[in-house]
Amino acid sequence: VDASVLERNLFFTIQLVEMEDPIVLCLNQVDVARRKGITFDYKKLADILGIQVIQTVATRGVGIDRLMDAAIDVVGGKLEPKRPKIRYGDEIEERIEKLTMLIQSKDLKLPYSPRWIALKLLEDDEEVKKIVRPISNDLILAAGSLSDEIERIHKEPCFMVIASERYALVGMIVGEVQQQIMKKESFAEKLDMVTMHRVLGYLIGLFVITGLLLWTFILGNFL
Repeated sequence: VDASVLERNLFFTIQLVEMEDPIVLCLNQVDVARRKGITFDYKKLADILGIQVIQTVATRGVGIDRLMDAAIDVVGGKLEPKRPKIRYGDEIEERIEKLTMLIQSKDLKLPYSPRWIALKLLEDDEEVKKIVRPISNDLILAAGSLSDEIERIHKEPCFMVIASERYALVGMIVGEVQQQIMKKESFAEKLDMVTMHRVLGYLIGLFVITGLLLWTFILGNFL
């Protein structure tokens, strides 16, 4: 993930973590983040997500060896997986738990973790429903009933409720692990403020285009 825009990246990461597959999170471009005045408590991030987090600067090869070692250790089972501290609101967690217990009681030998299957069924995920329906249509009906309960509480579709909860979770996680320090503006940032100004920007743009045309035709013609 791009460390300089961590909040934007973690939404997808959380969904991968919920699958409970072996994962190593590569927190890349930490140098860009530092230039923006952003620092991280990456150990706390690892604790919350329950996975290995390695900081890297891929363009310079910084941290790549540690990243590969961590990946090998995770796949080889040398690191004991931790339970992620990812929890939704009480009314959603209650129904995820009910559906998870129902899946476990049926012993369906599904290819994914019971909790992840429960979550996807509540979200009305068509691909997961295709996997479950031939094995247990009762599970689809139970998920639909629990999903309706969530919709009645929140007055909006269940998949939107869960997506909103995920965004809120991401915001809380970033708030815990990321610190933004005051930083002096760089020359490039100051230049951006001028060139992107809603009045000056157009004038500068016009000046640049005119200059390029004059350069091309007058100097070009002379040459």
